[in-house]
Amino acid sequence: MTEYREADLSRLKTVPIAQRSNKVDATLLAHPPGSDRSFAAFWTSLPDILAARDLRFVVDRVAAAAGKHGVVVMLGGHVIKVGLGPLLLTLLRRRVLTHVAMNGSAAIHDFELAAYGGTSEDVAAGLDDGTFGMAEETGRDMNAAITAGAKAEQGAGEALAESLRRRQALPGRDVSVLVGCAEMGIPVTVHAAIGAEITHQHPAADGAALGATSHRDFRRLAASLPALDGGGVVLNLGSAVVMPEVFLKALSIARNLNGGKPSHFTAVDCDMQRHYRPRVNVVERPTRAGGRGIMLTGHHELLFPLLCWGVLERLGAR
Repeated sequence: MTEYREADLSRLKTVPIAQRSNKVDATLLAHPPGSDRSFAAFWTSLPDILAARDLRFVVDRVAAAAGKHGVVVMLGGHVIKVGLGPLLLTLLRRRVLTHVAMNGSAAIHDFELAAYGGTSEDVAAGLDDGTFGMAEETGRDMNAAITAGAKAEQGAGEALAESLRRRQALPGRDVSVLVGCAEMGIPVTVHAAIGAEITHQHPAADGAALGATSHRDFRRLAASLPALDGGGVVLNLGSAVVMPEVFLKALSIARNLNGGKPSHFTAVDCDMQRHYRPRVNVVERPTRAGGRGIMLTGHHELLFPLLCWGVLERLGAR
């Protein structure tokens, strides 16, 4: 028969609560709505705990960096197709962002919104009969822009933006991040993953042109990163693989060419769930030499508006 032993709780040593260090007290708690229903009142009502504290820190860092240090934003496609382009454009107009780097999906959604007024097809339905990703105009026009850009020694982002600006009809001009960057003189780069984007399915796709323009954009991103040094911010919005991998290599180039700089910047990953590559390649490894890495987790269409509105609130009339 098994003999069970039990811990004697009567012998435990307790401590007075007054001697305990608490992480939470009444000064950190959320405030219910009062008569002031402005965004500023909402923002200050958030609890000063965990993710809300991290969000405030990121907002403060971005606002402090505006006009002084680099603020690089890296985009996955979902960020554009859930409607956040106009917020990015607002930050561009306020000269908060210094470089926009897109994966191929983000560029496609932005190009389609600009050129044709709509984007985001039903993947499951189209996959059943092989029509997924086969939009004629998207593949034709984007590949033509990339091919022409390669001949003109442009980057992919530059080529796509200039192609859009030359179009006579551009129903989504006012919501296009590509167009906005070009018009405001902010570098925009597009980082292709061959075979991962619907435009690569099109007969007009030219692998050499895709490679040349995307590699030029890789070098351009690396050249933008030194501006992060000593107070900049890099925001990874919704790219789980491509942009974290590209960023890590571009950062290594920048540090190799600039005596270990940039360092001591804030690195932030914003996504609906936490992935390995953004955590390690954006948040953790790049900030080992100084700075801070933060992961903010939530739906893009809720989290990024909070971040954007918070930055604009902090900037005020600046």
